[in-house]
Amino acid sequence: MIAIPNVLSAQQLAAIHSKINQEQWVDGRTTGGQQANSVKNNQQLPTDSAIVRELEDFVLSVLAQNPVFISAALPLKIFPPMINRYGIGETYGVHVDNAIRVPPGTGARIRTDLSATLFLSDPDSYDGGELMVEDHFSTQPVKLAAGDLILYPSTSLHQVTPVTKGERISMVFWLQSMIRDNEQRKMLFDLDQSVQSLTAIHGHEAKDVMRLSGIYHNLIREWADT
Repeated sequence: MIAIPNVLSAQQLAAIHSKINQEQWVDGRTTGGQQANSVKNNQQLPTDSAIVRELEDFVLSVLAQNPVFISAALPLKIFPPMINRYGIGETYGVHVDNAIRVPPGTGARIRTDLSATLFLSDPDSYDGGELMVEDHFSTQPVKLAAGDLILYPSTSLHQVTPVTKGERISMVFWLQSMIRDNEQRKMLFDLDQSVQSLTAIHGHEAKDVMRLSGIYHNLIREWADT
């Protein structure tokens, strides 16, 4: 799991909430799979709404300029983000995301390598609503600041605990990475972050920086789906 802080600024969050307040919420089970819908109890904005499409495009344009997101995800295809809300008593039980998703009206298939939640609500404004992600050793609770994003493998079992006060609004989406394997993707992320740190100290033309950068790009050539 990789948490990416400050994906959205306070001003951008305010603009998004002003758009969200213009739309009507619908039953969140309209977009879940058969297994997921049996444990899904939330609301979402209609995926065919012009407002939702505008917000999708805006957030994807912001993410395209976020170097940590690009480094961590190495995205090839992204399923359009969905905006959901959990009110008091609403929850999403333990489930695993569908392996393949088809964006409405496209016929294109996207393999879900990574799942992402972009938090839009201040964590102090609601109780409960933690994203619980299981890994090999434990279950990790995630409740980030508004504007922060969590990225995690779509193979993980996860859930959203019941909200007991206030409401939790977030944007969720899935993506197919150029690098299918989680461990390879993690190694590339660590290598890229090291190259960036060393570049800040020694500059782009330092011999070791150039050598490590070459290794990074050669590994992508070796492993990437395009």
